[in-house]
Amino acid sequence: MKWVKGAKQGIVVAGNQGEGHGLTQLSYPEGVVVDQLGTVVVADRGNHRIMRWPKGVTKGSVIVGGNDGGGQSNRLNGPT
Repeated sequence: MKWVKGAKQGIVVAGNQGEGHGLTQLSYPEGVVVDQLGTVVVADRGNHRIMRWPKGVTKGSVIVGGNDGGGQSNRLNGPT
């Protein structure tokens, strides 16, 4: 969910289309941060990636990982 100051309810930006690896889906999300600009960042553990939703968007972007799990420099292994 995404929160707007003074709002009575949030806006779903991910996870409402079931588990998966699409840009609007997550798989075992374990960490969520919302920065002062309203950007939502999620550790998407099952997809081995970190996702970002800037304020006002409904489709996320992969900022790191997403290339299956592993120890190589372009891979994450179950980030939390």
